[in-house]
Amino acid sequence: MSRLLLSARPLSGRRLRGPLSGALVLGGLVLLAWVGAAWAGAARAAEFTPAQRAEIVSIVREALKQDPSILRDAVVALQADEGERGQQASRAAIAQSRNQLVTPADPVAGDPHGDVTIVEFFDTRCPYCRKMEPVMEKLLAADHRVRLVYKDLPILGPASVLGTKALLAAQQQGAYDKMRAAVMQLPPDTTIGQVETAAHALGLDWPRMARDMDAPSVQARIDANLALAHRLGIQGTPALVIGDNLVPGAVDLAELQKAVAEGRGG
Repeated sequence: MSRLLLSARPLSGRRLRGPLSGALVLGGLVLLAWVGAAWAGAARAAEFTPAQRAEIVSIVREALKQDPSILRDAVVALQADEGERGQQASRAAIAQSRNQLVTPADPVAGDPHGDVTIVEFFDTRCPYCRKMEPVMEKLLAADHRVRLVYKDLPILGPASVLGTKALLAAQQQGAYDKMRAAVMQLPPDTTIGQVETAAHALGLDWPRMARDMDAPSVQARIDANLALAHRLGIQGTPALVIGDNLVPGAVDLAELQKAVAEGRGG
């Protein structure tokens, strides 16, 4: 999954390495929180003294020595809780943004009146988006009741923006699908010369397309897609909204079909 061009500030100081160390820290914090919560309840939320805190740490260490599976169970429980909260937040954001998910300006593949809609946020430069192409083609070939709505999301630099503008400009000549197929086959670091060559090969009016690529309306659509992705909590491409669910990252055909079935309510 290609990530948005954002990075978190690293923690200062010494870092633990590897998944085990990360799990230990996470599990320790969970256990500390659990024990601390129990202690606080018993003490009627009184603040801990240094001695009490030291005793809590001692309890955690002894518990891990006696039963290391506590750590695993704590991590699993925390991950499940975070996953459920994330899904709830995602569903709420999708419900609030329903009117922006599908607009008259959005390019559509499959059945325009399908009984289930897939909204695909993609970047023309994203390798995982390109891997999803044959998977999505197989789905549409096997299931003629799917409506596929494209949301161009250029998050991987200037070449991504160029590719997106080429697609949206070509759409104004009725050639979005053809240009999309061509651009997704170009090298990821797409150049304006390559876009022009593709436009000529498709029989498009290149001077008009070049002007349209720089039109304010095209930039406005890009900005709207970026804002929508932000509201939905999308962190990279591809990202699929199917029914009430957000499916992050590339998936295989079986996973995609399962998500479509759930989107239909079946």
